[in-house]
Amino acid sequence: MAASPYQIDVSVETRYLPEQSTPEQNRYAFAYTVTLHNSGAVAAKLLSRHWIITDGDGRVQEVRGAGVIGQQPHLEPGQSHTYSSGTVMATKVGNMHGSYQMVADDGTRFDAPIAPFRLAMPGALH
Repeated sequence: MAASPYQIDVSVETRYLPEQSTPEQNRYAFAYTVTLHNSGAVAAKLLSRHWIITDGDGRVQEVRGAGVIGQQPHLEPGQSHTYSSGTVMATKVGNMHGSYQMVADDGTRFDAPIAPFRLAMPGALH
């Protein structure tokens, strides 16, 4: 099967933020840096995001919103966009996944999936 002309690859790097965390108050802050890469054949614009954040106790928080950090990047084929954001959880380990809602220059709407990734305080996973 041929690759879709609508293909946004998403990669994520995470980092624990000890300076913004207060473990004794069950507050664990994490930063994540996301890179979106248009590996398709058609330019596309990011319209909105949908995140599902699950903490170590199984509590789920859903986040939906326009763009990413106030931007709606437009990616030509082969182009990438990187941004950083963060989240706070009540547990030292959790995970996130979701999708970006995209619109191609030809009007086609499609989702760019964000594969699950782990957020963990160093030393929390044995």
